[in-house]
Amino acid sequence: MLPKIKILDEKNKLLKKRSKEVSFPLDEKDKNLIDDALEYLRLSQIPEYSEKYNLRPGMGLAFPQMGILKRIFVICDEVDEGKFENYCLINPRIISHSEELIYVEEGEGCLSVNREVEGIVPRYARCKIEAYDENGELKTYRVREDLSVAFQHEIDHLNGILFVDKIDKKDPFKNKEKMRAI
Repeated sequence: MLPKIKILDEKNKLLKKRSKEVSFPLDEKDKNLIDDALEYLRLSQIPEYSEKYNLRPGMGLAFPQMGILKRIFVICDEVDEGKFENYCLINPRIISHSEELIYVEEGEGCLSVNREVEGIVPRYARCKIEAYDENGELKTYRVREDLSVAFQHEIDHLNGILFVDKIDKKDPFKNKEKMRAI
């Protein structure tokens, strides 16, 4: 069954606010929302369910997108057909990154942006991120390519930044030749 999740549209001013650090232990409401968001993302990536529930496929969801200004995001990554890996990052920090920049060739998308957007979003090809898990345990993630883009995209949400804010309005494909498409 599809979890009841309301995703804010890009016009909502809450999406432009910086989220607050989270303290532990997490309350039940936050734990349940983490589980619901991951299930929502999983179902959105399975064609049968995305059609049935009229969902746009999504890989990540940050708490601010659901109207909660807490530094939490989840990612549901399909590693093989029908096989998913879940991530929950709380109070994440990028501690290092590659010099190399990449961009998503077909363009980045976002569950809060319900329109086609032309242009490229420069992202680091590789990142090392520190964050807490649901149990308050500090973890280190080394991510690259698609996952690196997804983690950076969600961290931006926690800082009140949408991917459309990172596209140069006058020159949407600015410096494309200095980056690698993925």
